[in-house]
Amino acid sequence: MVTGRFMYGPLDMVTLTGEKIDIHIMTQPPSGEWVFFHTELTNSSGRVSYLIPEGKKLGIGVYPVKMVVRGDHTVADSYLSIVPRGTEFVVFSIDGSFAASVSIMGSDPKVRAGAVDVVRYWQDLGYLIVYVTGRPDMQKQRVVAWLSQHNFPHGIVSFCDGLVHDPLRHKANFLKSLINEAHMRIFAAYGSTKDISVYSSIGLPPSHIYIVGRPTKKMQHQCQFIADGYAAHLSQLEYNQRSRPAKSASTRMVLRKSSFGLGAGGGEFLRKRNHIFRTISSQPGGAGATSPSPSQPGRTERTQSQCEVERDRGVGAATQRSMSIAAGCWGRSGSTKEGSGGLLGPK
Repeated sequence: MVTGRFMYGPLDMVTLTGEKIDIHIMTQPPSGEWVFFHTELTNSSGRVSYLIPEGKKLGIGVYPVKMVVRGDHTVADSYLSIVPRGTEFVVFSIDGSFAASVSIMGSDPKVRAGAVDVVRYWQDLGYLIVYVTGRPDMQKQRVVAWLSQHNFPHGIVSFCDGLVHDPLRHKANFLKSLINEAHMRIFAAYGSTKDISVYSSIGLPPSHIYIVGRPTKKMQHQCQFIADGYAAHLSQLEYNQRSRPAKSASTRMVLRKSSFGLGAGGGEFLRKRNHIFRTISSQPGGAGATSPSPSQPGRTERTQSQCEVERDRGVGAATQRSMSIAAGCWGRSGSTKEGSGGLLGPK
């Protein structure tokens, strides 16, 4: 299931309703062709959902996804991850684990020293990396850009379904869906003291819950505190046998050991992933006859880089639509719902 949510406006608070969305998937990444799969219509909340049919189902792997608004050809980018049953993963709460400042939404918030090395350590062991945050999906672009800026390993990023009153419950429901519906296995989790209840609720033992901060007597038996920084914690993982390689060999072979800033094929893949398709009619008055595919005979296609998109948004901020694909776009080929449903499924 591939799901998306389309909003526009300064705070992405206005829904894009009744618009045709063309769904394209790169079926042979990192440098394959974009394949048109289907056109969906956004509902009253700006959402689209597409269940990949049996005849088009993809194998185990990570596939770039583009959802193109037919009306103006603005684009939302994400990935579709299909993993085998029993895939093991490690969870990181973005704000609780990584940010050294109060919020990662500042001008250039610092990342905790050694945090990237710890995430990469688990990725090298063959675990799928899952990032969770209580932030709304409208902040997706800024949060992922921050992860990219600091070269965090590639992984699934789960956001809340808009503004919610209980983000911790949303985190717990998302992780439960991975375990119960996608049949995945959680091995370890990182976060702040607020996340202890989330990780405990999904059955993770205290020995595999790592909390950043000073130890407290009240919680000392509920988790493992990382009091001396990530460098010391990494040494403990390496030399005290607190970790082991992931059991699923097929997962280690398929999942990309790359970073948000590098992509599957280095800089070239990042450029392809961040480009936005704009089809320009070669005939006067042909704007209404748009193509469902990024390329079609009789039309001239050009790509516009992410920086150009940001510059254009500065000119027409009042009317420019900005889309965000929520966690569901890391979906599986199965009948699940965005956010609370299983997002990666067994092959």
